[in-house]
Amino acid sequence: MEIREGFAGQRLVVVPRPAVREALNRPVTRRLLVTDCGYFPAARDHGRSRTQGAAQSIVIVCVAGSGWVRVNGVEHRIGAGTALILPAGLPHAYGAGDSSPWTIWWCHLAGSDAAELIEETGVTPGRPVLPLRSPERAVALLDEIVGSLERDQSPARLISAAGAAWKLLTQLATARVLPERGDPLERAMAFLEERLDGTVRVAELARMVGISASHLSALFREATGGGVLAHHVNLRMAKARQLLDITALPVADVASEVGYSDPFYFSRHFRRVHGVSPTEYRVQRKG
Repeated sequence: MEIREGFAGQRLVVVPRPAVREALNRPVTRRLLVTDCGYFPAARDHGRSRTQGAAQSIVIVCVAGSGWVRVNGVEHRIGAGTALILPAGLPHAYGAGDSSPWTIWWCHLAGSDAAELIEETGVTPGRPVLPLRSPERAVALLDEIVGSLERDQSPARLISAAGAAWKLLTQLATARVLPERGDPLERAMAFLEERLDGTVRVAELARMVGISASHLSALFREATGGGVLAHHVNLRMAKARQLLDITALPVADVASEVGYSDPFYFSRHFRRVHGVSPTEYRVQRKG
């Protein structure tokens, strides 16, 4: 059954559609706009069916109980600590579970960048539900969105809500590729951070964390955009920049600190990465 009545303790904000149209023609909110948002506790019999999809993208975070979503004829379970993300225009139906109805925070999103941000979260029609690494952070951002728009739907509040929504989506996008504590990728990254002054062999690192070298390389490419050694170089260059910025160490000593025995090779490598020599970088104005 699809219910449209409220739920005890609910919070709900619908931005007037004339205000939505105006906001989609203004700077910032034309890129991302929260059009509706809310909090439904223990939402028994809550459900929606949209055979043509919704005009906006939908983000639902379940914090207790359970629910379900049906996309392309396939039903997926939604439990506490998961997020349901539905791109605009995707036909769907969803609802609260019967025995333990869900408690959810949710928002609808429009704007020119909404589709791209949704895509970056990694959801697909076959995988619309994502596990949340930090549900409390997602809830805090949704609470910020709801609280801001509950006060009023002025242009300033819409910008504030858009900022929180942007952070929510980018948080969901990065969580899917960055490692969790203790997994092979996290342990490999931690090892590299501790070995800035030495060389690393990919095969040995892979054996140390218990996976194949090809699998480790694939994990690094997904998380960082490059391979294991490229990430190690980036870490060494970041440390070199820090030493050049906050110490008076000679360039040769900086090179040694980040694992380069030949300061001339270090300088050439630094210039290839940064476009300037270490000495030129040091004298640049920063901050």
